[in-house]
Amino acid sequence: MLKLVLVLLPALTCAGCIQGEGNDRINGAVNVAAGQSAMDASTVNGAINVAAGAAVLDAGTVNGSIKLGDGATANNLGTVNGSIMVGENARVAGDVATVKGDIELRKGADVAGSLRNVNGEFTIDAAHVGGHIATVVGDITVGADSRIDGGIRIEHSTGVSISIGKTIPVIVIGPGAVVAGPLKFDREVKLYVSDRATIGAVTGATPVAFSGDQPPRQAWR
Repeated sequence: MLKLVLVLLPALTCAGCIQGEGNDRINGAVNVAAGQSAMDASTVNGAINVAAGAAVLDAGTVNGSIKLGDGATANNLGTVNGSIMVGENARVAGDVATVKGDIELRKGADVAGSLRNVNGEFTIDAAHVGGHIATVVGDITVGADSRIDGGIRIEHSTGVSISIGKTIPVIVIGPGAVVAGPLKFDREVKLYVSDRATIGAVTGATPVAFSGDQPPRQAWR
């Protein structure tokens, strides 16, 4: 899984980039303004901020977060150490991936590919993922009226060079949400599914049904 994440990071192949030229940097934030010509945006140490309504091709950093503004578009988003936020009604044509960091999709966001991390929370708020969600120890909240076409996968930690301790991932599928693909868990998880949600086949866990907006907080841990 780690290799799949790293292949998305144009910043890792940025040896030829010139600091401060265009949207490529070695150190410092990269800001893509609305109306700017679409191009790759990469840095090694710094955040990437794509303004509302802006367009970017691949956006990648090593140490830093990525924010795709409301209504903005991108091909792929990737970082190693940092969170990724996809704003309301924003569109990603490919994948969204980080190694250590949270991934958030806000209302109306659409990611045609998959979401991946090793460690960090996923929050899907009335958004769509065309692929799957994959993690090792990340918690996953598929919020009300969200749709995940490719399913959910919790993977073994073999080959991952971070300490995961004894963390048990928590997966919550909210009311009106649809997880069309299979839910496959290679390690222990806590899986809570709304009685108004629709999910695919489950392997490796026993779903616990709940009513209302979310399961009781005391049940999560």
